[in-house]
Amino acid sequence: MIAHINGVVAEKFNGAVIIDVAGVGYEAQVALNDYEAITVNETVKLYTYHHIREQAEELFGFSSLTAKKLFELLITVQGVGPKAALAILSLGTSELVRNALANSDALFIAKASGVGKKTAERVVVDLADKVGLPTHYGASGPVQTELDTNDEALEALMALGYSLADAAKALDGIDTAKPTNERIREALKR
Repeated sequence: MIAHINGVVAEKFNGAVIIDVAGVGYEAQVALNDYEAITVNETVKLYTYHHIREQAEELFGFSSLTAKKLFELLITVQGVGPKAALAILSLGTSELVRNALANSDALFIAKASGVGKKTAERVVVDLADKVGLPTHYGASGPVQTELDTNDEALEALMALGYSLADAAKALDGIDTAKPTNERIREALKR
């Protein structure tokens, strides 16, 4: 399994990039946001998903571990393959897609190329409880609707198998000024 690639962007074409890693070019399909952000001749790190079929092997790349984990959740839904999952992630940032899933917004998901209304409904039904954060109502403070997807502790817990919601819940209340390894250790004790 290829977990990530780190190298120089050699080429960009049709939603794919070729990353030169020590003289070997890896072609990876990427979401629209990542494709637009990547420029030729810059060094990038992409978290990857290696998809193997009978007649083909494909590599899908993501700028964040959160996006990769969301992609892996999407392809667990019946009728959603890697290309459809990538099309869903191309609708916006991974946080925007996660919020749409958490809010059961099938109309937003159906805007993805190759994703019909029934598939979009199946996606939100299957994944709404896996990506959504518990919502707290009341006058005590504002409702949190987004996560800091640049949080290394959050991404580390997700890499260990926590869902986005569980990882966020485990880190809730832990001082963000602490070093990442201490935050992870405290979250694991909970």
